[in-house]
Amino acid sequence: MTDLNTGRPTAPRNVSSLLTSLGEQKRNCTVLVTGTPGGVIHLRAGLVVAVETPGAPTVEGLLLRSGRVTEEAWAAVCAADPDHDRTAAELAGRGLIGMGEFEVVCTAAVFDGAFALSLTTPESWEVSEAVPVVRSGRTVHPERLIRESSNRLTVLCDERGSAGERARSRVRRTPAAEATPGRSARLQAVLDAADGRRTSRDIAFALGRGLYPVLLDLKRLEDEGTIERETRAPAPGRPSTAPRSLPPRETLPDMAAPGGGALPRRVPGTNSLQPSGNPGPTAR
Repeated sequence: MTDLNTGRPTAPRNVSSLLTSLGEQKRNCTVLVTGTPGGVIHLRAGLVVAVETPGAPTVEGLLLRSGRVTEEAWAAVCAADPDHDRTAAELAGRGLIGMGEFEVVCTAAVFDGAFALSLTTPESWEVSEAVPVVRSGRTVHPERLIRESSNRLTVLCDERGSAGERARSRVRRTPAAEATPGRSARLQAVLDAADGRRTSRDIAFALGRGLYPVLLDLKRLEDEGTIERETRAPAPGRPSTAPRSLPPRETLPDMAAPGGGALPRRVPGTNSLQPSGNPGPTAR
């Protein structure tokens, strides 16, 4: 980015403008975002190939927790491909999952990780050299990632709270849950996990599903009155200590993906993955 008055490069105002600038430069790099939850954004030729954050399951978490791949099989794949250059081929060659399914999981994890980062304001960022990461061959343009994150925030925001408030709140079943039959196995699994101790993040990790799809299911269950959110959300910066593992269960279907020199460190500013100048979605 360039100052129109001086012609000199300007520091990005937020992570969105940073990614846009890196995209224009076609950079191969890693962006370390600090905050709660914070995370790492990986770019190749200016395009996003992976997003890793404690706020949402990574590709590894999605594959292992959902039961698609066992821990032993995943360890063997990583040992054979320590730089993660042939992960898809290794998985397919061992008969674990097809290359197409792996691409879907990786792409979904990119969008889900970006959404998780957009729920809070980052403290700082730093751009460094590219590092190996589990990824498919598919890339996402930064502008598309920013736009989709903003859309997801809007979908989850209503008169009962913002997407961030939903994500931080613990959820529990109501008496109406037992009197509402006929729900899908996917919704039933989410409902069973809503024990009053888990947040949406905990449930996503426990089920091996993305944070955003879980939040959509929780919103639907809340609309029908079968779950309720506690009014007091966990304090920011203190992750839930609720167990994130569930008893063995039948594998559930997962979500699909939606349709130069180093830059300076960032100073505190606006939200992480919302479009520049956009204060965020309002309640609908």
